[in-house]
Amino acid sequence: MRDSRISWSQDLAWRFEALAFDVFNALMRLIPVDLASDLGGRLFRWIGPLTRTHRLASQNLVLAFPDHDEAWRQKILGDQWESNGRTAFEFPQMDRIRPSTGRVELVGGERLKEIARSGKPVVFVSGHFSNWEVMPAAIVDSGVVCQMTYRAANNPYVDRRIKESRYRYGVRLFAPKGGDGARELLEAMKKGESVALMNDQKFNRGGVAVPFFGRPVMAAPGPTRLALRFGTVLQPMSVQRLKGARFRAVVHPPITVPDTGDKTADIAAGVAAVTRFVESQVRERPEEWFWVHRRWPKEAYQELAERGLFGP
Repeated sequence: MRDSRISWSQDLAWRFEALAFDVFNALMRLIPVDLASDLGGRLFRWIGPLTRTHRLASQNLVLAFPDHDEAWRQKILGDQWESNGRTAFEFPQMDRIRPSTGRVELVGGERLKEIARSGKPVVFVSGHFSNWEVMPAAIVDSGVVCQMTYRAANNPYVDRRIKESRYRYGVRLFAPKGGDGARELLEAMKKGESVALMNDQKFNRGGVAVPFFGRPVMAAPGPTRLALRFGTVLQPMSVQRLKGARFRAVVHPPITVPDTGDKTADIAAGVAAVTRFVESQVRERPEEWFWVHRRWPKEAYQELAERGLFGP
């Protein structure tokens, strides 16, 4: 039923978007996984440099890797667009891209089984590496009950379809980001369920300042707060693309948050540890990170402009 607060024109536009989403998903599910992935990679490698976000990705690469030359940055830009395109075109078929299907090599899978057996929740942390949907797929495929956070789509019809797509590969628990989501995560952990959050994007309101590639950024304290509150660990994971639509999901050693009694200092230490983990993964495979978001404060981008890079 249409929300009475939404205009008919907006509702109609959303319904057309949802129809386009349905057509795209249906087409992608008709073709082999590898072909869909290849199509997305080639299309985005061509279209990506024509978009406004290409400039932002270029700026981010200069901020993170100032010592690399322009030829290197252009290669990484092209590769990251291909990675994003593959991820977008793989999403409709994520139920076919799990460890149980043979498309995902799971490193450290015994750790996931240990978490599933223990009944004690952990806080999974990761970033937008390669096809980041592989991480929740690997977690639930291993029998871990986990509450996954997500950013709801603006279009409610598309948002519902995204949830339904995730149902196909076992991800059935969602907690919208924000105040309501925080309450849901607390309730989940009280019941012994783990939670999973992405920790590589800007978090201004209530964020903690930590270094990232040698520059201060604001990072989310939520995962560390949850780990401290429930006396558990931060469990990092990463996803690496091997070839085409085949992946390696890595369960890294857990991060123990210090509990000295100085809550502010302990949270800052945990947030810094997670950010160091994210940076290490980006440095290792820069072409597979999601560069098209404004990660650094506006002062960093203004500095580039003052140096005559990218204009005002």
